Amino acid sequence: MTGQAPYLETLAEGPAGGRALWVRADDRIRLRVVLWPHAGARGTVLIFPGRTEHAEKYGRTARDLSARGYASAAIDWRGQGLADRLTADPHRGHVRRFADYQRDVDAFLGLAAAEGLPKPWYLIAHSMGGAIGLRALSRSTGFSAVLFSAPMWGIHVPFGATRLFAGLTRTGSSMGLAKRYAPPPATGPICYLKIANPDDNILTRDAESLRWMQAHLAAEPALVLAGPTLGWLAEALAECRALAAMQCPPTPAMVVYGTDERVVDVAAIRQRLLDCPGWSGVAVEGARHEVLMEAPAVRAAVLDRAVRLFAAAR
Repeated sequence: MTGQAPYLETLAEGPAGGRALWVRADDRIRLRVVLWPHAGARGTVLIFPGRTEHAEKYGRTARDLSARGYASAAIDWRGQGLADRLTADPHRGHVRRFADYQRDVDAFLGLAAAEGLPKPWYLIAHSMGGAIGLRALSRSTGFSAVLFSAPMWGIHVPFGATRLFAGLTRTGSSMGLAKRYAPPPATGPICYLKIANPDDNILTRDAESLRWMQAHLAAEPALVLAGPTLGWLAEALAECRALAAMQCPPTPAMVVYGTDERVVDVAAIRQRLLDCPGWSGVAVEGARHEVLMEAPAVRAAVLDRAVRLFAAAR
């Protein structure tokens, strides 16, 4: 089931002709997909956003991809963006099972096929989207090549307390507290992006990009998402452990991350690159978590590398 959905065109700053559609996963959760067509496209880049993100946040990326000859599309995962929220408090970042995101992937790919998005299909997967994307590759979802941006193959926990944090989270979730906010360093009821300081934040060094992302939330409060729940965090940590044990998919891939990364676990990224010697890794000097939201020159360099990978795969 599909139908026209709201598309925040002015906020997105995407290429001309963008539009949004509703689509339902097989468990009836309503998702939103934004499509950015390109006449005579060399292929389509599907974008898997991170936790808290929404499709319009990738409007500038879609514009840059269009300039390089590619159509693109981005999804609002369940529980965020304008997709169905999963708790009575819409600001809680929650998921029942991390595997449910694969239902969203299937709905996204089904819509892409129904809309005739030009093939080959490529993938850009950021942060949480990187975990979802790696799992999708193991299911042979037909992507010709992938750019992973700061993929969440592990979560950065201060002071090396990952096992303790995972144990506390798992215990709390199993005690019927799954929809409670996770403890610090998670942000609880606070949306980090809304309060992030342009001069000192964990997302980007580019103040203009940060203000642009913040302007989205100010213009459309329905996009706001705060910290994750205990349930989301327990599921995410379990998925990271499962992914670490997974064999390397054969899909060509490049992994980019900033040298000032403080959201995901860089050690897990480096281990995956060791496990997948055919994949390339690029540590972007000085960049933070949002490599594709850094200064224009940084973004351009990353996307130029990505389209070279896509062209080689094609």
